[in-house]
Amino acid sequence: MKSILTSCAVLALWTGMAAAQGAGDNLDKLSNFKTTGTKDFTVVEQGGEFADGVAKNLEKIKLPEGFHIGLYAIVPDARHMAVGPQGIVTFVGTRKTEVWAMTDRNKDGKADEVKNFAPSLAKAIPNGPCFSPDGMLYIAEQNRVLQYPAAEFFYESPDVVAVNVIPQGELIPVEYESFNHTARVCRVGPDGKLYVALGQPYNVTPAELVDTFKEKGIGGIIRLGQDGKDREVYVTGIRNSVGMDFDPATKELWFTDNQVDGMGDDIPPGEINHITAQGQAFGHPWYGGGDVRTNEFKDQTPPEGLVFPVVEMDAHAADLGMMFYTGAQFPAEYKGAIFSAQHGSWNRTVPIGARVMVTTFAEDGTPTSKPFAEGWLNDETGEYSGRPVDVAQLRDGSLLVSDDLAGAVYRIWYEAPGG
Repeated sequence: MKSILTSCAVLALWTGMAAAQGAGDNLDKLSNFKTTGTKDFTVVEQGGEFADGVAKNLEKIKLPEGFHIGLYAIVPDARHMAVGPQGIVTFVGTRKTEVWAMTDRNKDGKADEVKNFAPSLAKAIPNGPCFSPDGMLYIAEQNRVLQYPAAEFFYESPDVVAVNVIPQGELIPVEYESFNHTARVCRVGPDGKLYVALGQPYNVTPAELVDTFKEKGIGGIIRLGQDGKDREVYVTGIRNSVGMDFDPATKELWFTDNQVDGMGDDIPPGEINHITAQGQAFGHPWYGGGDVRTNEFKDQTPPEGLVFPVVEMDAHAADLGMMFYTGAQFPAEYKGAIFSAQHGSWNRTVPIGARVMVTTFAEDGTPTSKPFAEGWLNDETGEYSGRPVDVAQLRDGSLLVSDDLAGAVYRIWYEAPGG
């Protein structure tokens, strides 16, 4: 018998934790294709007053002409998303204990079903799902990475094959586990390697930990084989990246970075960065964002060769998930553009953010960033009705936007005016 997550329970978010406590030893069973005895899913209610209220809030969202937004699914704590290569299911991570599977069975632009993925397996901050082109699902948790082969086809069962890529306690040393900056993201690159961003847990890394963190890849991005072998530190000098994607044209990796708090309303800027070579360092902790020096390191000479952002965003807007648009549905000006989600500020006297940004590039490579979808922040009251986290592209070229405040995923699509 399936349990149904009602509107009230959607807000509670801890449904099913008791069952998960007994699932800690199930990884060995799943790795060996054995059953665990788990039978039930948690299914999220998709209609009702709660969904109606979330949908109504979307009437306030401003978009360019021809674009529309609608509620795709109610998804508790919706964070980063991975769209299945076959277009069957989209997996949504959280900063709690669940990964959700969204399925639009009749292809009407709305999910018909949202249920928890692999309920027989306990998870800890499974924020970052990503797919390989051949259908391997990876989920980066607080301190491990698991692979789920053929998850897009086996997710209908409570038991799915799951194997360690990086075992529990080996993504970072256990002594550096923290409640802060532990939401990981991942991508599989054109080289077939798995890339994982590791936020460092401090506002500014303490001087005595700089060398250790650099060696471990904390405050950086690591690269490894999809089997977990040949791990290496790819780049460093990153405070807390919670969004990255490969440029489909150049095959190079770009990433967002959340910058230092407590420096005032207007500094330091948020960042979108471009990696052109392994071993590059991107400024932290000598710089708090852009070329703004941190107070803690202002008297120290920065290392040579630091790389500064390609795009500077509004301070404290909290730039998170990002992706390059490769679809054919949107107008031509958006082909190859970066869509990125701004979660919204907390460390600012006048709130800012809670929107989706778009960054386009001129022929000479000059970037221009501007709001694409906004209205989740009431400018008069400073109140948030939603906080975008991630963006993902469906196979039809429409755009998904996750929102962990409302507990929802939205879909943005384009229809030519007058068409």
